Amino acid sequence: MVAVTKSVDSTEANELVELGVRNLAENRVDKLLEKKQSLSQKQHIKWHLIGNLQRRKVKLIINEIDCFHALDSLRLAQEIQKRAEHQIDCFIEVNVSGEESKHGVSPEELFSFIKELEGLDKVHVIGLMTMAPYDANESEVRAVFSELRQLQESVRDLNLQYAPCTELSMGMSQDFKTAIEEGATFVRIGTALFKKG
Repeated sequence: MVAVTKSVDSTEANELVELGVRNLAENRVDKLLEKKQSLSQKQHIKWHLIGNLQRRKVKLIINEIDCFHALDSLRLAQEIQKRAEHQIDCFIEVNVSGEESKHGVSPEELFSFIKELEGLDKVHVIGLMTMAPYDANESEVRAVFSELRQLQESVRDLNLQYAPCTELSMGMSQDFKTAIEEGATFVRIGTALFKKG
């Protein structure tokens, strides 16, 4: 479980850490840097950036995170390659549902995109990520997650050293149970952890 702390302050995030949560996520660069600074005494936290990343901000954040969940273009990958001081675990964001409002490569573009990443030794593709449509019913959500799992298995079966693609980042507070049933290895939970009352 990756705890998404974007809606709470560092004090509440620290309460989660005290309860044993080790993976914290933010979708904005400034908020992640702020929380990491506040919780700097907690050496065991793994930091995940789950939001869209502008290329101009790569240099600010890439060496401050353990995992990036939204790789969606070759130019962004090249910027990570240029700025990273060590290998970065990345998920490729795939826009399975085809929604115009979502980022990510299309399923049809995925394999050619992965081939373009060969030679970028700082970009380590550990898996794929997607988000289901927010207002989708359960069968539609399941179909999106199932398609991502099939894509992940196909990439994994290519046996690429730079893209082992063994992980699936999918599922949020409203649909994580379905995501787990469909093979998610990382679920991104925010609202369900911090509901008041």
